[in-house]
Amino acid sequence: MTFNEVIGQTEAKERLKQMVRNHRLPHALMLCGPRGCGKLPLALALAAWLLCRKHQEQDDCCGTCNACRMTARWEHPDLHFTFPTIKTPEMGSQHQPISDDFIKEWHQQLRQEIYLTPEEWLADMGAANQQAIITGAEGDELIRKLSLKSSQGGCKVSIVWLPERMNATCANKLLKLIEEPPSETHFILVSEEPELLLETIRSRVQRIDIKRISDNDIEQALIEQRGIEKDAAHRIARLAIGNWNKALDEIMAGNENETFLETYKQLMRMAYARKLRELTLWTENVADWGRERQKRFLKYFLRMTRENFAYNFKQPELVYMTQDEETFATRFARFINENNVIGITQLGNQAIRDIGQNANAKIVFYDLALQMIVLLRS
Repeated sequence: MTFNEVIGQTEAKERLKQMVRNHRLPHALMLCGPRGCGKLPLALALAAWLLCRKHQEQDDCCGTCNACRMTARWEHPDLHFTFPTIKTPEMGSQHQPISDDFIKEWHQQLRQEIYLTPEEWLADMGAANQQAIITGAEGDELIRKLSLKSSQGGCKVSIVWLPERMNATCANKLLKLIEEPPSETHFILVSEEPELLLETIRSRVQRIDIKRISDNDIEQALIEQRGIEKDAAHRIARLAIGNWNKALDEIMAGNENETFLETYKQLMRMAYARKLRELTLWTENVADWGRERQKRFLKYFLRMTRENFAYNFKQPELVYMTQDEETFATRFARFINENNVIGITQLGNQAIRDIGQNANAKIVFYDLALQMIVLLRS
């Protein structure tokens, strides 16, 4: 794993390298930033470089020494991972899950995709409706591991992914470790919601905010890594808004957005034609989705409303749509105008609030459909 494998983020890479070169790397570092910006890949690249036997001789891990061969599989004995876990049916009633219970799945996941999302990790663990957390037992295990001497004679690196998901017991144990760190140990925290962490932890780590990836860097990566044609890569990069995971979602065949677009088109066509029977069937279909998927569709509904309104201004730089979405907009955009755009937006936001408060989904979506009949005729 090298810094070159991290998409874009030239400024962040150089800052981390300067810290190491100048012997100013803090023992506890926290990388923060929006989803898909490459926080975890940066942490992995830094860890691989620190553990490389030749890291003092060059600006990246060499890829050839024994340490680099182990980090390529993420199985270096001095690289320790802490991440949210769930309790599976096979675990005893007294057992608190720890990262090592899922370490094989974790290594395999990282070998497949270093731009990992919490949802992908939950799916890989087989979570249904469970909330993944970092338990107090994980804190004990981390203390035990870091109390041992380095296996390879160099430093030890502890990567804590999503530390905001620690329970209070684990958070206090990590705080003690950071306050009194074991010799030659580096902590790298990777957080999406740092404001949820204990203030005492935040005050004892050096925070680096990672910006979103530039559109140009995403476009180039799509062309070089995924073989996407330049025009398509340019459009996807603009839609991704700095999120590599979102860019990957856009190029996946049969992705959720395609379903959402078709559902949106059905709603608008049937509402405009006042087809109440068909709208009832549409409502029943959407009501069968899970609540999280329903909320994602409603957010898509709001985005499409905004983009179709912007399309009317005939300024391409204002529009962020896929080719299929834009094809639909060429005929539909005129129906989203200054007379109804605020009402439709309020309608979508209200539906999101209602679904979030466990309102009956059939009532929420049928009401939305009926009100769209009126709003589209405004």
